[in-house]
Formats: sequence, structure tokens, C-alpha cells
Amino acid sequence: MMKPLQAYYHPRIEYNTAWDLQKDYVKAIDKEEEAETLLLLEHPPTFTIGADRNPEHLLWDEEELKERGISVFQIDRGGDITYHGPGQLVGYPLVYLDAVGLNLHGYLRNLEQVIINYLREFGIEGSRKPEYTGVWVGDRKICAIGVKFNKCRSRRGFVTSHGFAFNIHAGVDGFEGIIPCGIREFGVTSLEECTGKRLTLREAAEGILPYFCQEFGYDKDIMLSDPV
Repeated sequence: MMKPLQAYYHPRIEYNTAWDLQKDYVKAIDKEEEAETLLLLEHPPTFTIGADRNPEHLLWDEEELKERGISVFQIDRGGDITYHGPGQLVGYPLVYLDAVGLNLHGYLRNLEQVIINYLREFGIEGSRKPEYTGVWVGDRKICAIGVKFNKCRSRRGFVTSHGFAFNIHAGVDGFEGIIPCGIREFGVTSLEECTGKRLTLREAAEGILPYFCQEFGYDKDIMLSDPV
């Protein structure tokens, strides 16, 4: 039997608001008060610094950050620093991983596979680099991934939070202000840059949803909803 999933598309939403929303869902899913959920959305310009905490990978000082209107958050996902902003589709899967047969690394590979499968629609060969998490086109990263596994209080297993950041539009600003994920030798790219096509973020969200459902065993007929 396919698992139920609720999937929502939020237009641009402040990072701290979405972070609080994730925390609320994690608690509710743990208690089985909410169905597993996929949030797809866009953030205003934001740098997030994960658990690796390498402040030298943030290249702009406070004055420049203020001038460019970029917020900075130190957060509880794995990984280093990354950028979120207009033109980038962010996905937060808030799903339960049962302790039976648990494979946390497998979850990351499945997330990568969702993006790889979607890219094939456009004739793009997405790939992995063994030493890094995320999805690449050649030597340029098109999708960053960083997650947290929240240990359940009411049952055995974990509820996931955070997720992926998929560059949809060319010229996604902000990456020049950081060393993305601490990787100096490779650049970034976007779906538009690879294809010459400019999708809206909602179109990209609707396109990714069936691949997410397929990869994680959810009902393939799930539709993307607007937040209540």
C-alpha cells in the first residue's frame, strides 16, 4: 500500500518562519497527529550555516550582508554554509523513518535520486560526487542537500527535516558571497542555465513531486496544494 503524503507549495517565505514550521511538523508527525509532509518553497536571500560551522566560508562582512539584504542563520542541519534565495526551489521533506531497516545514508541518496530523475526530463545527466552530498551537472552543483534526523519521542525511528535547495533560475545571486558547502574547486549552475528554459518555481515543484513520491513510496496521484 502506498503511503499518504501532504505536499504544499509556499510562495516566498522568510527562513525563520519556515524553520519554525518544520519544527511544528516534526513534533506533530512524531505524535502521528499530522501526515508526512513535503514543503516546497522559496526563501528571500539567506545564508544558512550547518553543523560543520566554518565561519571563514562566509566571505562578506556584516555591512555588506546588510547592504545586500541577506540574513544569516546558524541552524541544526548537517553540512556547511549554503545560500537560499529567489530563483531557487527549496524542499523540506518532513517524513518518518522507521527504525526497522533504517538507512540514513540511503535517505540522502534517495533525495539525490529525485533530482537526478527530474533532470532526465530535460535531457540533463545529473550525477553524484562520492566525496560530497548533492547533485551535479559536470563539475557544477545544481542542487545542495543538508538534512537533520530528529529522534522520535513517541515511537522508534526519526522524522527528517531540512532537505534540498535546487537552483532553477540562472543568475541565482548570493553564491559569490560564500564558499558553498566549503567546496572551492567547483562552481554552481541552474536548470535554466543548463536548458535555456525558464520555469516558474511552482512548475518545478509540480514536476518534482511525482519523482519524490515514486522514490519514497508515496501515492503517485498526490497533488501539490497551497498552504491553508
